[in-house]
Amino acid sequence: MRHRTRLWTRRHRRRTRICALALTLALPLTLGTGCGTPDTTGPAPASRTTSPAGLCTTIITKWARQIYDADGTARADDSTYGDYQSMGLSNGQYQILREILDAARTARRRETTDAGRELITRQARERCAERHRDGGPSGGPWT
Repeated sequence: MRHRTRLWTRRHRRRTRICALALTLALPLTLGTGCGTPDTTGPAPASRTTSPAGLCTTIITKWARQIYDADGTARADDSTYGDYQSMGLSNGQYQILREILDAARTARRRETTDAGRELITRQARERCAERHRDGGPSGGPWT
């Protein structure tokens, strides 16, 4: 029993020292050095945000690829397809998704699977840019 206690104590001390060292090294980086003149360049730039058109493109592309790649497999019976709200889409975004999928499936039949994937990416970007060209839909958040 003593051996286990000593072993636990050694591990605990080692972890405490490592944490203390990490905190000692990280603290000056987060607080600044504390020496010299204060930084007067202004506030730090805002974190990067995704535009509404970019968000639209991302979510439509994600669902379109998932559904397109699942066509003809057991995953094609995914219960979320057809329920745009569970997908996090508005009705307008869902309409875009359905139209893009129809076009991608046609491209797959006429050309290749990769042609359909490229079409999804391109049309999602174009359709979402058009949708948000004037700031977005005006009929509320779910249009």
